[in-house]
Amino acid sequence: MGIRNYLVEGVSGAGKTSVAEELERRGFHVIHGDRALAYVGDPVTGEPLAPRPRVDADAIAWSYARWIWPVDEVRALIADHSHAATFFCGGCRNADRFIDLLDAVFVLDVDLATLQRRVAGRGDDEFGGKPEEWALLAQLHTTREGLPQQGVIVDSGRPVALVVDDILARIGAA
Repeated sequence: MGIRNYLVEGVSGAGKTSVAEELERRGFHVIHGDRALAYVGDPVTGEPLAPRPRVDADAIAWSYARWIWPVDEVRALIADHSHAATFFCGGCRNADRFIDLLDAVFVLDVDLATLQRRVAGRGDDEFGGKPEEWALLAQLHTTREGLPQQGVIVDSGRPVALVVDDILARIGAA
């Protein structure tokens, strides 16, 4: 949806939604990937899969590895140049299927203690709220598994306005 398109990624709790909301507040076009695009599916074929109940560590890891976006829809949004810039904010495990079409990828990173504080208040309905989900988040924070490797690391432990200032400066829109 933008002449220039950007992905803002990171583990759950890194600040993707907060960054998206701040970008919107500043007048930028934002796609909330976790709300508008994401589903549990086969990362290769895109075929939707029945989500497993998040009852144990294996089911949680299985669902995380299959949290994807519809590639054709994302490609169509990228091809629509009705906005100067579009920020896709959210997590997906199949970004490799469209990442080459993006102008930049930003990976939000925060220290483990801050991440734990952010997710500690979450209820069972939001990812990271259960002990088994927190265990996976802590592991993913360490390994960076599932995150784009070619992304620009952005320290998201700062106030969200500074995080967005940093991202905008990096794309020349400060």
